[in-house]
Amino acid sequence: MEGNQEVTLNYIKEVLLTHEVKPSLHRIRVLKFIVDHKNHPSVDVIYKALVNDIPTLSKTTVYNTLKLLADKGIVSILHLNENELRYDYAIHPHAHLRCIKCHKIFDVDFSEECFSRRKINGHDILEAQVNLKGICKDCSQ
Repeated sequence: MEGNQEVTLNYIKEVLLTHEVKPSLHRIRVLKFIVDHKNHPSVDVIYKALVNDIPTLSKTTVYNTLKLLADKGIVSILHLNENELRYDYAIHPHAHLRCIKCHKIFDVDFSEECFSRRKINGHDILEAQVNLKGICKDCSQ
């Protein structure tokens, strides 16, 4: 998926099936929300955005869906704040910048060798995350 291109439900279903995840309504809608909204949403944000359209949705369902998607390597769990987890569609290695003024989280291109290496100093690397804290371009103007 490139840029701001709107994803189709068929694309989302295909992603789930490719990762051996049964494409239920809840799973499709949660993943579609994450893919469509590049703002690294939290469980609360996802739940509040979807509950009016899906009355059977619960926060537990959102948590369980996100855990499954993370376990299958479809989304990444971001530990950007001690009190809150955020979620990102895991399509390419990149860093994250959290603005200390507006608190938005931005994807940042980061071509560090550790993203592609599977071993560093004899250690097996399972996941690499780079989290930056700063002031975004909008807030710095």
